[in-house]
Amino acid sequence: MTAHNDWTEALAVVAGVTYGDRQMAVDYSTRDGVAVITLNNPPVNGLGLSTRAGIMDGLDRAAQDPAVKAIVLTGAGRAFSGGADITEFNTPKALQEPSLHTVIRAVEGSAKPVVAAIHSVAMGGGLELALGAHYRIAAPGAQIALPEVKLGILPGAGGTQRLPRAIGLEPALNMIVSGAPVPSEKLAKSGLFDEMADGDLLAAAVAFAQKVGAQAGPHPRVRDRKIVHENAAGFIQFARNTVKGMAANYPAPHKCIDAIESGVLNGFDQGLVDERAGFLALVQTPESRALRHAFFGERAASKIPDVPSDTPLRDIRQIAVIGAGTMGGGITMNFLNAGIPVTLLETKQEALDRGIATIRKNYDAQVKKGKLTQEKLDARMALITPTLSYDDLKNADMIIEAVFEELGVKEQVFKRLDEVAKPGAILASNTSTLDVNKIAAFTKRPQDVVGMHFFSPANVMKLLEVVRGDATAKDVLATVMALAKKIRKTAVVSGVCDGFIGNRMIEQYIRQALFMLDEGALPAQVDRAIEKFGFAMGPFRMSDLAGNDIGWAIRKRRALEYPDMKYSLVADRLCELGRFGQKTGGGWYDYAPGDRKAKPSALVDEMIVAYSKENGIERRKIGDAEIVERLVFALANEGAKILEEKIASKASDIDMVYLTGYGFPLWRGGPMLYADTVGLYNVERAMRRYAAAPNGDAWEIAPSIVELAKAGRGFNG
Repeated sequence: MTAHNDWTEALAVVAGVTYGDRQMAVDYSTRDGVAVITLNNPPVNGLGLSTRAGIMDGLDRAAQDPAVKAIVLTGAGRAFSGGADITEFNTPKALQEPSLHTVIRAVEGSAKPVVAAIHSVAMGGGLELALGAHYRIAAPGAQIALPEVKLGILPGAGGTQRLPRAIGLEPALNMIVSGAPVPSEKLAKSGLFDEMADGDLLAAAVAFAQKVGAQAGPHPRVRDRKIVHENAAGFIQFARNTVKGMAANYPAPHKCIDAIESGVLNGFDQGLVDERAGFLALVQTPESRALRHAFFGERAASKIPDVPSDTPLRDIRQIAVIGAGTMGGGITMNFLNAGIPVTLLETKQEALDRGIATIRKNYDAQVKKGKLTQEKLDARMALITPTLSYDDLKNADMIIEAVFEELGVKEQVFKRLDEVAKPGAILASNTSTLDVNKIAAFTKRPQDVVGMHFFSPANVMKLLEVVRGDATAKDVLATVMALAKKIRKTAVVSGVCDGFIGNRMIEQYIRQALFMLDEGALPAQVDRAIEKFGFAMGPFRMSDLAGNDIGWAIRKRRALEYPDMKYSLVADRLCELGRFGQKTGGGWYDYAPGDRKAKPSALVDEMIVAYSKENGIERRKIGDAEIVERLVFALANEGAKILEEKIASKASDIDMVYLTGYGFPLWRGGPMLYADTVGLYNVERAMRRYAAAPNGDAWEIAPSIVELAKAGRGFNG
């Protein structure tokens, strides 16, 4: 916001302000009888201890200065305030006085009027702080939100009490329960803001402060407003029913409604007490722990231990994609959406035309749904340069191949790229299982080669596995991670191994699912149990969607590479029947033409029972709890081995792969955190129990699980 940047330079900063022995993250100045307290804790003016202390110091200075008639509270840089300082989460500083409650009480209790000048971002504690001010003035485009529910908690500094009094019960409850941001313009007439400033925000705020500073107090407080609604009890019950249907596995929205209802029925002070009680209760829930783990895990994934944050990046202005099929087209769309030109290469004109048409069809569907304008569609399509010639890739800064998953095909592509790509171009493979080191060896520039494993549909799925070869340069890795952020992907770095992180782990998950079919379960029961646990899709519905022939090919390869690895052969028998899944109208389930709904197949169930009998396996009843344990603990066990081998650098990276790419339930935090929640002592005991049962040789317990369990620790400390 340029106007804001202009006025921050005009502030007379008092350097080195301290509170006790603490350095302040707040600037203080005066302008024409108005004290200006500016939060200055980049990047989003988080309300950490030094910021909170600085606000208190500024309020005290303003109170003691007879020349000051009013106070403006604002933020430097890119935000008014984004709320709590995440660097202080789970540290003593988060609870140390002055707390945010103390600061808000001081703002609200100031004898001199406090005007909050809001721009860019006012979220969480930042919005709660602004609600404590006597007046609020906002710039257009500011994002206003109480997003705490997304971390499994509720606004804990009066947000559930003040926001309904500021903008009304219904809009406030919707904002609090959803956590979604609302542009300041949409709240201009809500009662939240006293004035909107189109020009210089600080100048407008100072002028407003001078006006109210000349008026006799007391000045208005949001807490003193009444919540007016013609049928508050009815609306709250409606909200409860809605939340029950949409967020059954998340306790935070329910607690938000409880706190709001208390404020409606019992008044502000009791509402504040109940809000605090709800906050403290939610912080202890496994769901909140999981959501906070995911929040920090997404940010931690971009941090690579041996790649400094200031590593120079390669300039990426032009992308090339090889292959215009489903994956290549989806990959292309990611870059078009970010405004990056793409040269799209195919070997035949028909395939190229088909790929371009599919991209346009996808965008047309977004236009019909109102998610995209025709102008933006045209602008994005104009960024594509279709070609049949490798020579047209010579100016690309990055080239991503999305060709058939066979090493010989990759070899042909990368040898050709080595001839045409300019020096310094990043050469990326979208391989999902193949050895990136072997692919890099097909070139004379292995340092420029990296794996970029997109997940299908590539234009929708958030996960991007970035596969680091032995020779991959650090600046290549840093550039790809930065580019992933630009195209809104959650990027996780993996070392080179068969299947990388996600597919290597899913293989053990599928093995256990198949063994349970041999032992007594049926596909619908296994899927139902794990979907009830929270997975988006069970293993057999997932296999039918992906294509059972894919798993069949992997098992054939495994039989050659690892002849001692035991598999159930029931899945091979399914494939021998030509039942490859949805694309053939039948897999583990039956599918009606044009209908993706999975229907249990009597033929398949009979085949499974017959297979068990032929192999002398006595079928037994398998409970849902066993199904969930065997599937999820198989993931965690393989994840532990991946950590031991340093394929992944931290447990949260593995969890991010599963949360963003494999449908693991968000409120459970991923397989590694879930194992921590159960307790590795209990996980180890369960795995030993299964290791002593039929098919137990599949349970080779990771040594790190044994060690951590013995020490009473988990993957996450």
